[in-house]
Amino acid sequence: MSILYRSDAARGAAWARYFAENAPDLDFRVWPDAGNLEDVEYLIAWQPPREFLAALPRLKVLFSSGAGIDHLDFAAVPPHVPIVRMVEPGIINGMVEYVSLAVLALHRDFFDYVEAKAARSWNPLEVPPASARTIGVMGMGVLGCAVLERLATYGFQLRGWNRSLRPIDGVESFAGAEQLQPFLAGCDVLVCLLPLTTATQGILNRDLLGMLPRGAALINVGRGPHLVDADLLEALDSGRLSRAILDVTDPEPLPADHPLWAHPRVFVTPHVASMTQPDTAAPILLENLRRHRRGEPLQGLIDRFRGY
Repeated sequence: MSILYRSDAARGAAWARYFAENAPDLDFRVWPDAGNLEDVEYLIAWQPPREFLAALPRLKVLFSSGAGIDHLDFAAVPPHVPIVRMVEPGIINGMVEYVSLAVLALHRDFFDYVEAKAARSWNPLEVPPASARTIGVMGMGVLGCAVLERLATYGFQLRGWNRSLRPIDGVESFAGAEQLQPFLAGCDVLVCLLPLTTATQGILNRDLLGMLPRGAALINVGRGPHLVDADLLEALDSGRLSRAILDVTDPEPLPADHPLWAHPRVFVTPHVASMTQPDTAAPILLENLRRHRRGEPLQGLIDRFRGY
């Protein structure tokens, strides 16, 4: 069985060490030391070029090296080749940490105090209880559910919106286009964890942001193309929104002259909310490989029609 890893080079070395120690019988390769591409049966990759995929005639499964699969050109992947997204504890824990940090920073007025320190202003603000804030999460997949579970421990009021209804204890759940406005109307902080599809591209636009309560805040940890930047800046300048925390942008990296950098109520991080961790991801992927060899269902298999 030949497996090729084509993603982050530093992490590739860690993946290779794991397979050498735990599955020495497998032919594990790290790009660019790929050997004969005609031998490759399994590919672990991020943004594989179309011409590269065409050079893998024996490919049996394509594994995304991250939780998202929007970086893949489905048309370049033969229809018979399953596409599998990465869902592993490292990705989940990282996202939970980041969203918790962002929500708590907004809840406890951290950015106001950063500005106050710069102005040398001692100005204590009222501290409302967490139960006085409602956090809404768009996208109730594995990551969204994990985020909601952690936020519940702080005592926030919680809402979730999904394509189809997904009831969760302690969470007021909404689903579908007809329930989007009622969902948004009660969110003090909106967290976007949607997959990027043709249906969700540009969903964080003027109309949607206008459905939020005045003074609400946005956290986007989905994908940059979910957000219409001009509409966000307009909402911030008008006071419709109070702040935005963005871990994803369009494009990435964000150009130095982009207005998001300069806006005082926008905080940007360079797509670091969650990353695949080799020590937790490699065992899960190895088990998935073995499941496939045994003819068992793959975990994390995506639906090409839905795009996630």
